[in-house]
Amino acid sequence: MRPLSLQENPLESNPLRLLRNLRRSREIVTVLVNYGFDDLVDQLGLRRYLRWGRRLLFWKRSEPEVRLTRAKRIRLALESLGVTFIKFGQVVSTRPDLIPKDVIRELSKLQERVPSFPSNTAIEIVERELENSIDSLFSEFDHKPLAAGSLGQVHRARLHDGTQLVVKIKRPDIDRVIEQDLSLMYELATMIERHFPDAEVFDPVGLVNQFSRTIRRELQFTREARSTDEFYRLFQDDATLHVPKIFWDLTQGDVITMEYIDGYRIDDIDNGEQLKNLPISAHDVAANGARIFMKMTFEFGIFHADPHPGNIRILPDGSICFIDYGMIGVLEAERRDLLVDLLLNVAKKDASRLVDVVLKIGKTKRNVDHQLLRADLRDFIGNYYGIPLDQISVGKMLTDFINILAIHRIRCPVDIMLLIRALITLEGVASRIAPDLNIAQEMEPYIYQISSERYHPRAIAGRIWSDACSLSKVLHELPEQIGRTLGKLSDDELRIQLEHRGIDHLTTEMDRSGNRLTIGMVVSALILASSVTILSDDRLVYISIPIFMLSSLLGIWLIYGVFRSGRL
Repeated sequence: MRPLSLQENPLESNPLRLLRNLRRSREIVTVLVNYGFDDLVDQLGLRRYLRWGRRLLFWKRSEPEVRLTRAKRIRLALESLGVTFIKFGQVVSTRPDLIPKDVIRELSKLQERVPSFPSNTAIEIVERELENSIDSLFSEFDHKPLAAGSLGQVHRARLHDGTQLVVKIKRPDIDRVIEQDLSLMYELATMIERHFPDAEVFDPVGLVNQFSRTIRRELQFTREARSTDEFYRLFQDDATLHVPKIFWDLTQGDVITMEYIDGYRIDDIDNGEQLKNLPISAHDVAANGARIFMKMTFEFGIFHADPHPGNIRILPDGSICFIDYGMIGVLEAERRDLLVDLLLNVAKKDASRLVDVVLKIGKTKRNVDHQLLRADLRDFIGNYYGIPLDQISVGKMLTDFINILAIHRIRCPVDIMLLIRALITLEGVASRIAPDLNIAQEMEPYIYQISSERYHPRAIAGRIWSDACSLSKVLHELPEQIGRTLGKLSDDELRIQLEHRGIDHLTTEMDRSGNRLTIGMVVSALILASSVTILSDDRLVYISIPIFMLSSLLGIWLIYGVFRSGRL
C-alpha cells in the first residue's frame, strides 16, 4: 500500500478532528496541563478531553517542586509531544519577528530523541519502493544506520561496481502521524485566535500553515532529490562546492540514494587541527563557503536554508559539500532587490527610505507609528553608519533589524526570514574555522552589482515597458468595471460587506448563557412541582420522587458545568 500523499494546500478548520483523534487530543491536553498551561486549557474548553480520573470538580494541578520559566515549559511540552511538535518548535524558532526572545532561545535547544527503526523494516521499504531485492540492488547494505532522524534514517551501501552510497529511508507511517498532528495543531491555533484576540499578532494559524508547508516538503523525498540535482547542475562548473550525486535508478518514493560523502564535519573540528592537512587555508575554506552561499542567493535565487554545522562537510581537496537539501529557500528578484535596498539605505543613512523598504518587506495588521519606527531605524542606522559594508557583522545587523520588526509587530515574509536565519547561521559556522572572516566581504560585490544592474538602460526600459503594459490593461478594463458598478448601483444590487470580528464568539456565549438560564428555570420548576406533589398527594409519590431525583441530578450537572467553565 502506498503511503498517504501529502498536499501543500492550507489547512482548513474542522472542529470534529479533536473528537475523531480523541486519544491524541487527550495526550496533548494532558501534556499542556502537566506543564502548567491550565489557564490555556480552560480558556479553550479542552478540559473535557482529559481522562475521567482527572476530571474532578475542583481538580487543581499541584505546583512543581522547581518553578520553571514559561519559555522552558513550552520547550519541554513540545519535546514531550513528539516529532511533529518538535519540528514545529524548530520552525517557529526562525520567527523572532513574531515570537518573544526568551522563547526563541529555549526553542533553539529543542532536541530530537528519536531511536532508529529496525533494519529489517528499512530493507522492506527499500525493496518495496525499488521493486527489487536488496541483494540485487547492492553488493553491501549496512544494517546499522549511519544516522537516524525524526523523518528517516540513513544506511551505508555499496554498488556491485564498488561505488559507495548512502540510502536515506523514510520512517514507516510517519506521514499519517504528522498529518494527524498537523490537523490538531491547526484546530488549536484556530481556537487560540478565536478565544484570545490579542494572540492575532503572533499569527498562530499562519505559523501552523507555514510549518505544514515546510514539513510536507521535507516528507517528499523525491522533492529533496530534485533539489539536490538542481544544485548539482547549477554548480557543476564550480570546483569549490561539491554536491552529492543522486542515483535516480535507486531513488523512488520513500527512498533516496546518493553518493557517500567522506569529509570533515564542521562540528567535529577542534581548533582547526584537521584543516591543516588541506591544500588551502581555513580562511579560504570559510571564504569559499560564504561566496558559494551568496552565489546561490543573489545569482541563482535559490539557497540552502539550513547550513548548520551538521549539514556541512569539508572534503580533502578543500571543497565544501552540503549534504542535506531538504530545506531550500527561494528568493524572488523583487525580494532580493528589497534586501539590497535595506543594506544600501543603511550605508547611506537614509531613514525615510529605510521606513519605506521595511514596510514593503513586512506585513502588519496594526497601524504602524511611522514616527516611532523612523526613530528606531535612525538609531539602528547610527550603529552601522560610517562602517564599510565589508566590515559590518551581517548576523548582528540582521538580528537588530528583526528586533525592530518584532517591536513594531511587522511580520517578515517567510523567504526573507529563512534567508536571514541562514545568513546568521552561516556567519556563526564561518567564525568557527576563520574568526577573522567577515562574510559581508563576499556579499559586497553582489550587492553593488545588483544595484548597478537595476540602473542599466536595458533594465530601465524593461521596467517602463512592464509598467506600461500593466497600465494599459487597467485602462482597458476600467470602462467595463465602471459600467458594472453603475449597473449594480442602479439595480440596487450594490452591497458592502462588513466584518464583525469577535461577534461569533459573543453570539455563542449568549446562546450558552440563554440555554443555561432556560435549563435552570425548567429544573427549578420541576423540583418545586415534584416537591409540592409529594407533600400534597401520597398517591403520586411513585411519579413525583423520580421526577424530583432526576431534576436534582440535572441541577447538580448544571452547577458542575458552571464551576468547570471557571465562570461564575
